[in-house]
Amino acid sequence: MTDPHVPTGERLQKVLARNGVGSRRACEGLIAQGRVSVDGHVVRELGTRVDPVASVIHVDGIRVQTDSSLLTLALYKPPGVVSTMYDDMGRPGLAQYVEDRPERLYHVGRLDQDTEGLILLSNDGELTHRLTHPKYEVPKTYIARVEGSVTRGLGRVLERGINLEDGPARVDRFVLRESAPRNSIVEITLHSGRNRIVRRMMAEVGHPVMELVRMKFGTVVVGHLKPGKTRVVAGSELGALMKLVDL
Repeated sequence: MTDPHVPTGERLQKVLARNGVGSRRACEGLIAQGRVSVDGHVVRELGTRVDPVASVIHVDGIRVQTDSSLLTLALYKPPGVVSTMYDDMGRPGLAQYVEDRPERLYHVGRLDQDTEGLILLSNDGELTHRLTHPKYEVPKTYIARVEGSVTRGLGRVLERGINLEDGPARVDRFVLRESAPRNSIVEITLHSGRNRIVRRMMAEVGHPVMELVRMKFGTVVVGHLKPGKTRVVAGSELGALMKLVDL
């Protein structure tokens, strides 16, 4: 077994406390209880020292991001903004919302120009790659206002799957929030990253989308974010997102 102790490193409890896991004393308790692993090995010795950048640390199976150079943000993208940092055609892009950030950030996936809601920005290349790779089937949840009166049976149809011009498509979960004669509100969760997939599916079943908001990406929720505002994804929220894609 490889010893995770790095003689020239920092004390493990200090690294945990600095990265928001808890107070120094609380972190010592987590270590003593065997709830902390370093590089795949459970650590119970309070004197253990680690490399704060290179060591891979988990608490209760959740990754602790210790590299302070890596940043992930949640942004509420307003409608009418394209999902690129800068747009060659002069349309408003995402860079305007992070102009005060020194890091070079990239968008994690895309939202249609007319769709608003949660999009992640990050300079963590491995996390970005995994979150957008079909292998990990990262779920995204949307709230849509659609034309017409939606019946509860539509959910079963969409969960079984329908055929679109580019192949079969299905939702993971469908919730009818509100149904009225002229329009309805539905909640849709799916992991497909295909272009305009929610809009195309709802149009195919006779309920074109009027408004579309992404509320959740993986384990990250939009929460109280206002259009054009950002917040840092860190601590247990970031750890849960990393666990979702096996980091």
